[in-house]
Amino acid sequence: MSQVLKLWPLLTATHRYDKSYSTRNRGEGTLIEAPILAYLIETRQGRVLFDVGCDFHKLDDPVARQRWFDPVDFPMGPPEMSEEQRLTAHLQRMGLTCADIDLVFLSHLHFDHAGGLCEVCGADVHVHEAELEAAREPADNAYFADDFAGDVRWKLQRDEYDLLPGVRAINTPGHTAGHMSLLIELPTGAPVILAGDAADLTENLADEVAPGLCWRDRDDLAVDSIRKLKRVAVETGAELWPNHDMAFWRTLKRFPEYHA
Repeated sequence: MSQVLKLWPLLTATHRYDKSYSTRNRGEGTLIEAPILAYLIETRQGRVLFDVGCDFHKLDDPVARQRWFDPVDFPMGPPEMSEEQRLTAHLQRMGLTCADIDLVFLSHLHFDHAGGLCEVCGADVHVHEAELEAAREPADNAYFADDFAGDVRWKLQRDEYDLLPGVRAINTPGHTAGHMSLLIELPTGAPVILAGDAADLTENLADEVAPGLCWRDRDDLAVDSIRKLKRVAVETGAELWPNHDMAFWRTLKRFPEYHA
């Protein structure tokens, strides 16, 4: 029986960039605005955070911003993130602190998904072991080394598994070496699959288009993962939620409302 009680989508920043970063070999020259999301999952066994957004300091401090988002080294450019979009601010509105988070599940370790680890201390952090290996290489320029270099309580994973009843990790490599998505069985209604960056946009799912950035150019792995998610959605009756789709984000419930 699922232990899930509530699911809150959290907007942690927005990012404007060329659409080809989200859709491989498609959309070059078209600028899109993308939400950077995290999700808080309240369960009978504690609170789970899916992804943690960016490191606010790297965006707020001019010196750090220039270092990490130099336009030559990082042509994608920096996201925009306000104080009100920090994890601490989201949790404060809910009457919580970061100490109330029991488990962090990271889809992958790119800067816009793992940067906020500096805000969440003391929780176990689940990530695929191949992902941590790729991040430490680093396999691409979207890994920011000090995002995950601190004293992190890593719980490295490899096989698909249940974090707890009603919350299941799904291996979806392709965008990165150890990318994982999450299936959540809500107490009422259809389950939800948080695709993570296996599918930035609804278009990735509908047209089975790989993300623009693929680990070692393995767009075949990325497409296989999209097809896998679609199969799981059919088998479980789940809704598939893309990760950086602004139009889709606008259909989701906002605090104090939640999905249940």
